[in-house]
Amino acid sequence: MLSRKTKYGLKALSYLARCEEDAPVQISVISTAENISLKFLESILLTLRKAGFLGSKKGKGGGYYLLKEAKDISIAEVYRVLEGPIALVPCVSLNFYEKCDDCPDEDKCSVHGLMIQVRDSNLRILENTSLEDLINKI
Repeated sequence: MLSRKTKYGLKALSYLARCEEDAPVQISVISTAENISLKFLESILLTLRKAGFLGSKKGKGGGYYLLKEAKDISIAEVYRVLEGPIALVPCVSLNFYEKCDDCPDEDKCSVHGLMIQVRDSNLRILENTSLEDLINKI
């Protein structure tokens, strides 16, 4: 299940991508427009800024803005920053691999094979969808 953190992060990025001007947008404006708790949104936007998706400006006229074009922001990249692994189990994760404690042989594990298919399907969608694609589907 997608966490609220990731859902709200995608909503905030979408809001910024839809803004006509390249001027910074105040957190309170995004919070109100997208119905997201201000405190929670502050934390999410800080994470996205540290990851290089957003820039920020302090003071009058300050706020957050996209550092890249919406077409250059992959939903998979955002997902990994906010949610973590795309794989449902650690033994099939491409970036966060961990061997399962209860599985002596991954090649003989029926769940392992299924989870690879699920990961690959999700990955294909998330990697081939940009922030621009997301906002154009509204």
